Amino acid sequence: MERLKNHGAFVAVLRGRNTVVSKDLVVHFLPRGGFDTPDVEGIRPERRMGLAVSKAVGNAVTRNAVKRRFRVLARTHEGLLPRSCDIVMRARPSAARASFQSLDSQVVRCFGNISRSRKIRDAHGATAKHGTHVNRAVTTTSDTASKREIGA
Repeated sequence: MERLKNHGAFVAVLRGRNTVVSKDLVVHFLPRGGFDTPDVEGIRPERRMGLAVSKAVGNAVTRNAVKRRFRVLARTHEGLLPRSCDIVMRARPSAARASFQSLDSQVVRCFGNISRSRKIRDAHGATAKHGTHVNRAVTTTSDTASKREIGA
């Protein structure tokens, strides 16, 4: 799983306002659905992840331990996520005291909920009720470079 490397990508995921919440973590996600632009190297990574662990979680040693746990869990369960999706895993203060097994089950549940999310299915060309494919057209505005989906 690739990392979200710049502030703009991080903010885009957080502004998408798509979240899955559990006791010790919040997972923000943004379906890309193939409409994303290539990275600087010209490669489109499948899944990208960022971590947000605030000082409320604990001191630097504690925050780094939580980040290590999140990286291991995300790598282990990334197969549960859709192929083109950006996520930001945000730790709640209780994550520092949570057991690895508890975090593991929460990540499995959150990633599974993301895969089943209607927003993910819509972004990846979900089918309508009668089995017909939902067509998508993308238009971009030059001043904001934001993307809009229009159902045809």
